[in-house]
Amino acid sequence: MEVWKFIQKKLAAGKPVMLMYVLQSEGSSPGRMGFKMAVACDDEFCGTIGGGIMEFKLVEKAKAMLQQNKKKVLLQHQYHDKEKIKDQSGMICSGSQLNVFIPISINQKNTIEQIISSAKKYIQLSPLGLQLSNESTQGFQYVSETEWFYTEPINTQPVIHIIGGGHVGLALSELMKYLGFYIKLYDDRQDLNTITANSFADEIKRVQYENMGSFFEECNNDYVVIMTVGYRTDKIVLKQLIQHSFFYVGLLGSDNKINMLMEEMRLEGYSSQQLKNIHTPIGINIFSKTPKEIAVSIAAEIISVKNRDLPSGRK
Repeated sequence: MEVWKFIQKKLAAGKPVMLMYVLQSEGSSPGRMGFKMAVACDDEFCGTIGGGIMEFKLVEKAKAMLQQNKKKVLLQHQYHDKEKIKDQSGMICSGSQLNVFIPISINQKNTIEQIISSAKKYIQLSPLGLQLSNESTQGFQYVSETEWFYTEPINTQPVIHIIGGGHVGLALSELMKYLGFYIKLYDDRQDLNTITANSFADEIKRVQYENMGSFFEECNNDYVVIMTVGYRTDKIVLKQLIQHSFFYVGLLGSDNKINMLMEEMRLEGYSSQQLKNIHTPIGINIFSKTPKEIAVSIAAEIISVKNRDLPSGRK
């Protein structure tokens, strides 16, 4: 929402904005579908469409369009190949991306406010500009320069549920916040210093772990990390969440603890497939010791899962 809030602030100050979006990308292009950036008439900007010399040139183009009071939506191909005669991005990473420039005027304040409040479900971009809708097919459809449509859900921020508000929970909250996640933190303890110090979580709930299942009704695309105070409560939580479908579930613990817990779950009738879906031991192996190092390990694994199906993802 950072870009939309930036636009809202500028429009409230009477300053028009140029919105730039990546509609499509191929190969190793640094800008991916859905990357966005806003440039205001006072030369301030927010967001990214891929960075580097390409972004610098496109920001300058956006500034010029604002100065010239351009009202027309403009498509701009960028090829990351120096052998291309036209529309070179200045980068050599190979691939390409299709960007769009959409002027946002003062009279569109209501549209931006609806995006921020999620009053509508989808953002639609087309030669007509920025519009909103409750029903639409997601993605990019291109017929010609004058006939194309791009649609995405308004609330695209990934959600992570951190169950356990100790030192690792605090460190992971901070890191995942910087990575753009919406953070929900749960713990059964009251007045815990690491929870009091946690200014990064968007929601903090004091819960009874026996009732954790009630918090997860429609969370198929969410990420879950279980790191309660001990073995017993980890198992209580896991037994409830294993019945749900998530994009990622990880369990923190030593090898001995994990092996014991998994064996108990098998003996209690949980299938190998159910247990296989749990990332454990959690995180990638970077020989982490401190809470912040463990948080880096967990975050790296989550990002790997999140991006694994993207084309040309770096490994």
